[in-house]
Amino acid sequence: MEGHRKEEKTSFVQSLADPGHPVKCSPVIIDNVPLNGPTLNVLMSENFIHQSMSIIVEDAIKKATDVREKVCEWRSPEQLKELLDLELRDGAESESEILQRFKDAIRYSVKTSECLKCNELRSEHEDNTLGKWLPELLWYTYEVAPVFTLVEEAVLKKMMELIGWKDGGDGIFNAGGSMSNMYAVNLARYRCCPDIKENGLSAAPHLVMFTSQECHYSISKAAALLGIATRTLLSGAVPFMVNATAGTTVLGAFDPIDEIADICEKHNLWLHVDACWGGAALVSSKHKHLLKGIHRADSVAWNPHKMLMACLQCSAFMVRDKTSLLQRCHSARASYLFQQDKFYDVSYDTGDKSVQCSRKPDAFKIWLMWKALGSRELEQRVDRALAMARYLAQEIKQREGFRLLMEPEYANICFWYIPPSLRNLPDGPELWGKLHKVAPVIKERMMKKGSMMVGYQPHGEKANFFRMIIISPQVSRQDMDFVLDEIHNLGKDL
Repeated sequence: MEGHRKEEKTSFVQSLADPGHPVKCSPVIIDNVPLNGPTLNVLMSENFIHQSMSIIVEDAIKKATDVREKVCEWRSPEQLKELLDLELRDGAESESEILQRFKDAIRYSVKTSECLKCNELRSEHEDNTLGKWLPELLWYTYEVAPVFTLVEEAVLKKMMELIGWKDGGDGIFNAGGSMSNMYAVNLARYRCCPDIKENGLSAAPHLVMFTSQECHYSISKAAALLGIATRTLLSGAVPFMVNATAGTTVLGAFDPIDEIADICEKHNLWLHVDACWGGAALVSSKHKHLLKGIHRADSVAWNPHKMLMACLQCSAFMVRDKTSLLQRCHSARASYLFQQDKFYDVSYDTGDKSVQCSRKPDAFKIWLMWKALGSRELEQRVDRALAMARYLAQEIKQREGFRLLMEPEYANICFWYIPPSLRNLPDGPELWGKLHKVAPVIKERMMKKGSMMVGYQPHGEKANFFRMIIISPQVSRQDMDFVLDEIHNLGKDL
């Protein structure tokens, strides 16, 4: 427990740091964040990886296939919560503690390769277990995956606290942000027209939802999939939902959630916030203002596999509702899985909340990472990424031949490179027509050279521009300088 942890322990983050690495140039400080070298020494993690693999081989493979071992070491949810220490804290845990978390997760999980585990229509064999055992395990009830059920509960609780839902809520991890947005549309429609589940679309009026042109394309896909349609006439239609985006894919822009929430509350509309990309700002006291008002949302989608860099995929869908709306909307009450007379609290059987049956334990990825880094390190990573984005934007404005598309709100830096041959042309159709062809050629050259990979795209009427996304804590300001130098070197003859 927290009170018994010794302050002098070296945390997992500290064990990977390289304090002896000299800084050979003057530090660059943006928002009080030094941007010179990478924050971690990747080579220092090699020993940790070897130890992790040894645990997988010994505990997850050998023991899991040994008939002398138990199929599971059953513990009640309350007992398991005490054994696992699920709480996510501000500080990082030590390397030895993280390895113990790993061992405990394996120890108290059901041995899916055990020949005597005959609980459902699937099994696993040791030949394909190494390297995929934890991320590939599937579950839908507490008895099948007790550890991961409680881990998911703990992570969702922490994320809801950051959103600002003081009284908690409900949620699940699922197969990506697109799926989360589909859940939001389906749940909002069910709240508006609960009879639609049994009686179909004929039980609902002509429904419409509102979103911006900058929203993720999955919103349109959800509308098409659920029969709402991507184009609709407003005459006689019944609004049921508004989708706000916190961190758009291209520009990294944030919708004014507070103002949208005012309208939704006035007209009793479901407010969903797609924070798949921008949700990470919630871990930063410096940048959480970007999502001001998100606590008023009815549902939130947030992908820790984006800015927080959890392993792909790791996507959470959360709702403020505490009346089991998520389960009532999706429940099919399969009697061979979700028996109500089990010997434990069946509220831990989360599978009936999901459109899927089996799900991967994606929450474990962010939980173990959060344990290893702590909330403070996650906050520092977000702050550093956005400081690095500001540095790059400043450099673009100072360099001849580079032009920002807009001041960045987040970690998306969008800009044009204008070759010397075009710099004397006035703004107009001729310049933009020729500039539209520049980025694709530079992209082709950088890919063939293998020096780096930066995306480009048009946007509305705007000519092709480069879109740089900054996430990795390994990136330094020298890397940003190199990106701009390399783009110039690859395109100066165009």
